[in-house]
Amino acid sequence: MSTVLERPVLVLNRYWQPVHTCTVRRSLHLLCTGGALVVQTDGEERFGTHDLASWIRHSADCRDETMIHSARFSLRVPKVLVLSWYDRVPRLEVKFTRRNVFLRDKFTCQYCAKVLPEHQLNLDHVMPRDKGGRTTWENIVTSCFRCNTRKANKLPQEAGMLPRSKPFAPRWRPLFGLQENGLADESWDHFLQPSGSGGEKLSA
Repeated sequence: MSTVLERPVLVLNRYWQPVHTCTVRRSLHLLCTGGALVVQTDGEERFGTHDLASWIRHSADCRDETMIHSARFSLRVPKVLVLSWYDRVPRLEVKFTRRNVFLRDKFTCQYCAKVLPEHQLNLDHVMPRDKGGRTTWENIVTSCFRCNTRKANKLPQEAGMLPRSKPFAPRWRPLFGLQENGLADESWDHFLQPSGSGGEKLSA
């Protein structure tokens, strides 16, 4: 049950623009307090919205779906929520962390191009710290242990090792990190793909 409650749910503002994600646990709290409605993502009433009572009734006909059970009723796991009053699109920055650098670089060493598991990767300062390099998005790249050791504290030109891609600060979007981990639900595509019939893909 705890794993199901931690699944990501796409959150839309009241104009149906994607603004972030939350857990199933949080989505149920918003539903129960009237802060959001569940968006139905399939069936004849696709894109219809449900309050708590309506979602309980809808869930009664979806026994083949992943369900959350209580003593009184069972609920289908929500996949998309639309907020009742929030109408802004947040301007957020992606937090600079070791894992987020790996996600930006797709777990690929920027020197030898090997794709490796997280425990076999390290962070490298393109401009070494002892030469004034800072620990920022624009100066940090993913590297494997071998390349990291080989480059050491040399300048890229000195080591003959230039990053394959210029490091950059990624633009925030609701799915940052989720698509790479296979956690994004396909039902979100309508709201995230600019070429589709849904809302615009958010990046800020």
